[in-house]
Amino acid sequence: MNVDPFLAEWLNILVRWGHLVAGISWIGTSFYFVALDLSLRKAADMPLGVAGEAWEVHGGGFYHVRKYLSAPAQLPPDLIWFKWEAYLTWITGFVLMILQYYLAADVYLVDANVLALSNVQAICISVASLLVGWFIYDALCRSPIGQHTGWLAFSVYVLILLAAYGYSHVFSGRGAFIHVGAFVGTMMAANVFAIIIPNQRKITASLLKGETPDPKYGKIGKQRSTHNTFLTLPVLFMMTSNHYALITGHPQAWAVVGLIVLIGGLGRYFLLRHEVGDDMAEIGWAVAVIGMLLAGVVMLTQPKTVAYTGAKVTDAEALNIVQTRCATCHSAAPTDDTIKQAPKGIMFASVDDLKKYAKQIETQAVSSSAMPLGNKTHMTPEERAKLGAWIAAQ
Repeated sequence: MNVDPFLAEWLNILVRWGHLVAGISWIGTSFYFVALDLSLRKAADMPLGVAGEAWEVHGGGFYHVRKYLSAPAQLPPDLIWFKWEAYLTWITGFVLMILQYYLAADVYLVDANVLALSNVQAICISVASLLVGWFIYDALCRSPIGQHTGWLAFSVYVLILLAAYGYSHVFSGRGAFIHVGAFVGTMMAANVFAIIIPNQRKITASLLKGETPDPKYGKIGKQRSTHNTFLTLPVLFMMTSNHYALITGHPQAWAVVGLIVLIGGLGRYFLLRHEVGDDMAEIGWAVAVIGMLLAGVVMLTQPKTVAYTGAKVTDAEALNIVQTRCATCHSAAPTDDTIKQAPKGIMFASVDDLKKYAKQIETQAVSSSAMPLGNKTHMTPEERAKLGAWIAAQ
């Protein structure tokens, strides 16, 4: 489906802005409430049913917060529900998926070198995988495994790894990474929509009837909310990874995902524990492990040299390759039907341009096959190797 590039750009940036605003709101409230839970303290004069309380200071004022195990004996008329942040984050994210990946599936989602798919096939796989991922995750939480925190965490981790492996063998590098983020983000939003809010409504309904709420609903909601905070930081990485070919174009991208999930989870643990004042002697180990895992990611993604054994590549030959395969987008007047202006203002009109952007060319089109997008211009491995040899000789 062809959409006017000018209109598409404006729709993309506006929806992306909305996605960021909603995401910031959701992440902020989610992290705040987990930190609040961790900071609760017992007091001798607490009312019946109160699990703990906290005193906080912000913006020049003091706040006294109490948490009830299930709910207070009477509900106030101005009860605040936190839900639309999650809903709008997912909705804007899915609209962005449509604008960026579905309407131009042949450019951003499908890579014939990975798997030859039609646009319709790719979109159907995308939507179906998000739904299936949620149902598998939900089934794990409801199963006997869900009663054991460690085994459940391991099972969800394996589920994400399997999804990453599958996506990397179906979609383009960029498409695979964004789908891991969407896969996990769908689980998180569905946790709010299908579990947390409905359970809170059940508790509220019981109170209005004068009944004692079943504490299991609060326990289940807390479990899913905790999952969401552990998954937040990895999802943010996946959502911001698309312009980094050293990551998305890596042949073991699924392993990169696995390390990032561990780093993000540990980052969440350290940030929240540090926020509530835990002793560094008790939580400092997380920083050391994060450092080792980051070193592992860097080592894993080190670019490999592309060998070229032919004759020396001339300036004219290198320029011809780039102008044939890349200048459909990177020129003063792009001929690609999805591009109106050269991306990032980068144009390849001369050998001087090639020298100026040599490192970017090496990263995007030599060390990885991230460019040309969807390899629409059919750049060959030999041409990539020639460009690498030319760049190495400069």
